[in-house]
Amino acid sequence: MRLRQLVSVTTGAVILYGCAAEPVRLVPGAAPGYIAARAGKPGFVIAAPHGTSDQRTGDIATDLARRTGFGLVVATGFALEPDRPDGPGRRYQVNRPMEGVPGSPAAQEVSTDGARRVYEVYEQRVRAVAQGPLAFYVEIHGNNRREAAQRIEVATVGADRDDALRLKTLLELIRDAHLRARPGNQRLEVLVEPADPVVYAASGAKRVGILRLPTQALHIELPKTARTESREVYTAILADFLTQAATLPH
Repeated sequence: MRLRQLVSVTTGAVILYGCAAEPVRLVPGAAPGYIAARAGKPGFVIAAPHGTSDQRTGDIATDLARRTGFGLVVATGFALEPDRPDGPGRRYQVNRPMEGVPGSPAAQEVSTDGARRVYEVYEQRVRAVAQGPLAFYVEIHGNNRREAAQRIEVATVGADRDDALRLKTLLELIRDAHLRARPGNQRLEVLVEPADPVVYAASGAKRVGILRLPTQALHIELPKTARTESREVYTAILADFLTQAATLPH
């Protein structure tokens, strides 16, 4: 049974993301997590470090990489505890050498040997896919917090307030153009740091994780609706946005 489950997980990761999935086994006998990667435009990478626990983010990142031509990295299966009826379970954070519960403050995360190992492999895969300096890096995340349910939040690296306002205006214009063509989808607010206050500032990944590396980065938090019933339109919106955002002067 365990062998059949392992084969199923491995095959699923390769088929789903169209690329080789490297297993990361931390405990003998336990199912490993996987980090799938595919090269694209050198220096440009789209990633989903919580491809399974942040629902549909692996699928969205894969679609975005295909539409933009950027490289792709997707991590799956790094949960330490199953989700509970009252909230998410503990997991390796993957994009930083920590473990913790999604949505909890960064101060509550802890560094462990396993978390450091997962992060080391993740960073290696991102660097390999970048094929050199990491010029433009995008992470796709998801959350179910009530206060963020009506908005897309973008934390940034390498952007000042004016840059953030330009990015916000660009995303809003693209959003509105797509929604006019496809009425019936929810119009989500756009917040871009540092022009706007955001709940998800990616402080841990900026301090000790993957966001230390890129010249420019966008850490995109999507509410449930953008990952489920409105996933198709918001994936198209993000693909157009990222293609143009990558060319903006900073």
